[in-house]
Amino acid sequence: MKPLPLVARVLLGVILVVFGVISALAPETDMGEDADAFVVALKDTGYLWPLVKATEITSGLLLLTGLFIPLALVLLAPVALNILLFHAFLSPSPGGLTVAALVLTLGVYLAHHHRSNFSDMLERRVRSG
Repeated sequence: MKPLPLVARVLLGVILVVFGVISALAPETDMGEDADAFVVALKDTGYLWPLVKATEITSGLLLLTGLFIPLALVLLAPVALNILLFHAFLSPSPGGLTVAALVLTLGVYLAHHHRSNFSDMLERRVRSG
């Protein structure tokens, strides 16, 4: 096994689990008016905030354990993109943008590394049978 994919997988898993648990239990406040309003709106739905955090933490745990890596990456894709866009548009800070870019970069790298696992999913037409 090559060390770089393993390091990327573990690093991404740790980031997702740590930040996922921290933000689920003690979400930041005072991130700016727009960012706070967005987080409050997600929480006010009653289901979306827990769903996003559960997806984030579950993806991280799957990556850490090495189980269902392609599934974890598919689940993570919209979450990682939203993390980047959140920090780019609603709460721009160098630290937040750096972590968001790292999450997206690691996710894209791992997806590329495991690209053979996605070939059937990316078929234009479904094969019958």
